[in-house]
Amino acid sequence: MSATLTTLAAGALPAPADLAPDLEAALRFAKAEKSPATRRAYATDYRLFCRWCEARGLSPMPAATETVAAYLAHEAENGCKASTIARRCAAIGYAHKLAGNESSTASESIRAVLRGIRRTLGTAPTRKAPVTADLLLAMISSAGTGPKGLRDRALVLLGFAGAFRRSELVALDVSDLQETEAGLLVTIRRSKTDQEAQGRTVAIVRGSIACPVDAVHKWIETAGIDNGPLFHPVAKGGKVMAGRLSDKQVARTIKAFAARLGLDGAAFGGHSLRAGFLTSAAARGASIFKMADQSGHKNMDTLRGYVRNAELFQDHAGAGLL
Repeated sequence: MSATLTTLAAGALPAPADLAPDLEAALRFAKAEKSPATRRAYATDYRLFCRWCEARGLSPMPAATETVAAYLAHEAENGCKASTIARRCAAIGYAHKLAGNESSTASESIRAVLRGIRRTLGTAPTRKAPVTADLLLAMISSAGTGPKGLRDRALVLLGFAGAFRRSELVALDVSDLQETEAGLLVTIRRSKTDQEAQGRTVAIVRGSIACPVDAVHKWIETAGIDNGPLFHPVAKGGKVMAGRLSDKQVARTIKAFAARLGLDGAAFGGHSLRAGFLTSAAARGASIFKMADQSGHKNMDTLRGYVRNAELFQDHAGAGLL
């Protein structure tokens, strides 16, 4: 988005009256270049940068190379992860781009600082513990029989069976579900790796021990919903509220299930269901291509990691040596 577009949309410059509606539309499309989650993260990152600059009497826009470098170093020394620092650097650069200003974030000086931070801090991600099939069965045994318990049971069973991201799970509408004799067809209209909404269909097979299809049915019947969001907030008294469940509630639900089993809830999160399905499928020898069909992964190297971890002790080179 150019500086002219930004200032025109803000009303800082006069624009022909008949151009105003199209200009507003152009601004909306320009903002849609990034996903809502990315826009929120970038906005927070840039706001933190502005506060840091303000406290030191520095200009955040346009920001000097030395200012950006010092800020990144400050974040590294105060415990930020390398990935978070890289995102904050990208947010600063994107804010300058939107304002029509040159940014130093792509300069060799800043790249050198980022490389140094990665080498110093390391780049290994902090992974949440997977909720594998056996652990999932133990978790849902503690789910209650009221509306919240039925919702949470359906939420984790469907999330696991579809290897869904938590954002995909809470974005589902009732109309995205189609039941067949073999199971459930779930339409994912948009995802982290499908920002242009090409969409994909995920098959959910019926279970013999804990069936995700039956769990979803029971939740829908109890909640009395036939359209709109699939998963709703539930009040303490068991009243099903209007609106859509937040993705943060998915993580809180999984942590609560883990805590009831005496596990460290902090070790689990929203990604645990997706990771648990892939870990369990790999352990059972599932085809990596079938796993990709379910999870929507486009990078096979990521899936190979799950298979490799599941096969670490199979045909081990050291077996029988000692």
